[in-house]
Amino acid sequence: MTVLDGAAAGTGRHPENSLPALLSQTVVLTRRLLVRSVRTPMTLVHAVLLPVAFLLTLKVVFGDSITTITGENALYRSVPLVALVATMSGSTTGMVGINAERLDGFLARMWSLPVHRAAGLLSRLGAETVRLLVTTLVIMATGMLLGFRFHRGVGGALVWIAIPVIFGLAFAALATTAALYWPKAVMVEAMQPVIILGATFCTGFVPVDKYPDWVQPFVSHQPMSPAVDAMRGLSVGGPVLSPMVTTLVWCAAIFAVCLWPIMVGYRRASTSR
Repeated sequence: MTVLDGAAAGTGRHPENSLPALLSQTVVLTRRLLVRSVRTPMTLVHAVLLPVAFLLTLKVVFGDSITTITGENALYRSVPLVALVATMSGSTTGMVGINAERLDGFLARMWSLPVHRAAGLLSRLGAETVRLLVTTLVIMATGMLLGFRFHRGVGGALVWIAIPVIFGLAFAALATTAALYWPKAVMVEAMQPVIILGATFCTGFVPVDKYPDWVQPFVSHQPMSPAVDAMRGLSVGGPVLSPMVTTLVWCAAIFAVCLWPIMVGYRRASTSR
């Protein structure tokens, strides 16, 4: 039985647009995406190897300098920073995947089958959530090997893990929107400067007051800074509520802006030849 057959298998027992059909088909398609990710070397590189190498580089090259400047352990900023960067960079591989499926006709074949229309997008959401969770856990484990610790209990650790997942899903929505409306390979490269700019000018390196005055407004209000601040507060201590609320507002705003374009773009990509 092929993946397409498996996705459509529940139709004989349940109506195409029923909730049971949606759930069973989403599970089948999510499993397919996860298996494909495991078999794709670039997914491993972007989701695990490069972020771990980046974290080790920050620790070896900049760790002592940042500690000297700020008077605090640099890991409590760099580990959250790398976790966020990893979730963002991994989303670019998803852009490649959805464009490949459009070009080889997979999306069109899915649209012609008796499969719930929402199953394709929900399966991508599910697979992305699993990828983000695994990536965050790998970065957290690497940081703990280097000396990173949670000082606010298990509850703080769980919320800490949730932040990169939520942030990554919001960025994945943005990346998917870009892939659906600008199906060019250059869009993948175009996302990288956005990630680099956000990582460079945020509180993942030093507090906002250590930046030049002219750039502090950007550092304070861009979405990565409150996410880093919230994660730092959840690990070593500090403000949590305000940066957490700001992060959630940013993520909700991105979802709200991208939701309708994603649905329209996915339908257009599935029905176009």
